[in-house]
This record gives sequence, C-alpha cells and structure tokens, in this order.
Amino acid sequence: AEMAAARLSGAENRLVSLPLSRIRVIMKSSPEVSSINQDALFLTAKATELFVQYLATYSYKHGRGKEKNALTYTDLSHTAEECETFQFLADILPKKILASKYLKMLEKEKRDGEVREDDEEAEEEEDEDE
Repeated sequence: AEMAAARLSGAENRLVSLPLSRIRVIMKSSPEVSSINQDALFLTAKATELFVQYLATYSYKHGRGKEKNALTYTDLSHTAEECETFQFLADILPKKILASKYLKMLEKEKRDGEVREDDEEAEEEEDEDE
C-alpha cells in the first residue's frame, strides 16, 4: 500500500537520490529487458543507492579517510582490492599507478606475449613432424 501511495503522490522520487530516468536507460540497455515495472525500477535505484552508501562508508572507515576527514579514490580502490565483498569492482576501481609504470607493464606484457606466440608456433611445427 505504501508503494502505491508513493507512486500516486510522486514521492518515490524523493525516496531515492539517483535519477530514475537514468537507471531506466541503463536497465533498458540490456537486450533481455523489454519493459521495466515501476516498482522494479524504484527498488533497483534504492538498492544501488544503498550499495554505494555501503561501499563509501566501508571505504571511509577502513581507509585513511578518517585521518583526512575525506573519502579518497585510493580508499575506494583499496577496498575493491582487499575486501572480498567488493573484489568484483577491482577492474572498475583499479589502483592508481604512474603512467610510466603502466607503459613498462604494457611493454613487458607485449614481450611476454611474443614469446608465448613463438612457443606455440614451435609446438605446432613439432606436431607436424610426428
């Protein structure tokens, strides 16, 4: 009954901070989704909001935020890396590294990749000989 009352009064927009229209667009971007029930949209928005709050609070409490009285990107990326609950965010919240260090990593990956490709070709040639 509360949800119906909220829908009639338009109050649900005040119950969530995130814009429902944006969340609808994101949900519709999935090919499996054809229509979105208003309650499902609202609940998704509220769940997302609560999740972001939890992530921010956890990161603040377990990071250096308390010292600086601020929540930093480093706190968030540390949480994604260290806390099992948030590890699925590690790709979205990677640790910040210097560009020079990143370029060195890319070069190393490229060299390692070339070595592996050469190994595979050598194995294929051996198979043909047998």
